Amino acid sequence: MTKKSPSPEAITAWARLVRVSRQLIERTEDALKANGLPPLAWYDVLHELAEAGEGGLRPFELIDRVLLAQYGVSRLLARLEADGLVEKLPVADDGRGQTVRITASGREMRRRIWAVYGACIADRMGDRLSAQDLRTLASLLGRLRDPPASD
Repeated sequence: MTKKSPSPEAITAWARLVRVSRQLIERTEDALKANGLPPLAWYDVLHELAEAGEGGLRPFELIDRVLLAQYGVSRLLARLEADGLVEKLPVADDGRGQTVRITASGREMRRRIWAVYGACIADRMGDRLSAQDLRTLASLLGRLRDPPASD
């Protein structure tokens, strides 16, 4: 990789993106805590499992879909299972393999977290930016993904 210096505009945009991202997550985490709810990572895992349907996901598939490191997902799955929010099922053709599936209690917890999380999104984004601004922002951020997100 050749050494390149970022433009002043790239530095400003990067700094704002990182700061705003951190603020949005911190304020959402604070709102969840204030409402006696678990951290946002729980929602992320429960959401992906709910989206996967009754078949659930293998742990390695889940790791590819969430923002946590592998050891974080393993620990979180153990906690979610202990709380009855997910269940681990054996995989028929893989003696050591497991599939993780959300339970009814997990769906209820996801719904409770979303009530606060969704309100945070509305308050911090939807009430501050127009629909066109939000589409533009989503498109620009999609271009920064690797691979880029399609609109």
